[in-house]
Amino acid sequence: MKDFININHVYYQYDEDAASDQFALKGIDLTLGKGEFVAIVGHNGCGKSTLAKHLNSLYVPTTGDITVDGINTKDDDRLFEIRKKVGLVLQNPDNQIVAGIVEEDVAFGCENLGIPSDEIRSRVDAALKAVDMYAYRTHSPDKLSGGQKQRVAIAGIIAMEPECIVLDEPTAMLDPQGRDEVMTTIARLNRELGITIVLITHYMEEAVMADRVVVMDSGTILLTGTPAEVFPQVELLKQHRLDVPQATELIYQLRGAGYDLPQGVLNAGECADAIAGLIEKKRAGKV
Repeated sequence: MKDFININHVYYQYDEDAASDQFALKGIDLTLGKGEFVAIVGHNGCGKSTLAKHLNSLYVPTTGDITVDGINTKDDDRLFEIRKKVGLVLQNPDNQIVAGIVEEDVAFGCENLGIPSDEIRSRVDAALKAVDMYAYRTHSPDKLSGGQKQRVAIAGIIAMEPECIVLDEPTAMLDPQGRDEVMTTIARLNRELGITIVLITHYMEEAVMADRVVVMDSGTILLTGTPAEVFPQVELLKQHRLDVPQATELIYQLRGAGYDLPQGVLNAGECADAIAGLIEKKRAGKV
């Protein structure tokens, strides 16, 4: 997998006049591959949203460097290129929707890029279809649900044809149905269109969907690995005030009670299969 974003020993300080030890990010080293789906998790205040805003140069490191497809985010002359490559979706979709009609809102970013009107029409239609919102193209965003609004915000980014989309807790303000709609959309964009996804979330069930999970704590990276490598480390994660997927927690508790169940269970289906397997073994007298 080709490297796309390289984060090299990055420190970040909101107040440059503050004490030297007051950093929001502390020596972050991380490489994100092109086409990869990476989830970044951690408790509130751990630095994950700060890191997200560095990836399209909303913030730049106090020390250290970040490159996007070889472009240093500190290079003001190439800021436009960076933001064409990396789109950012925020937590509250109402903060990103600027027009009174869905298709006009999706077209807004393309218009700012100076894209010809006939191409904008094509991009807007394709983007709305990609997030399953084409049928709502002439609706007012005010009439949409939270999940639908967030999908419109994502469509506005897709229409600008970025290579990477960074989503900063995009489901935090949504109900379960809205979360499912948005996560289904995100997974499809990654799997079918090859868009690099960086998902900031505090929902561990969402992080399970990623290729790789990065766990942050106090401005540093605590763990990184596949979901199957990270989430079985239940005790370590709990020490750092972090949850694990509910299925993983249940299996952990059952193993602690003496039941012979596998580690690395991440979702309800795997959990049901593991428990069903244990029951069959008991019936067969194998345990």
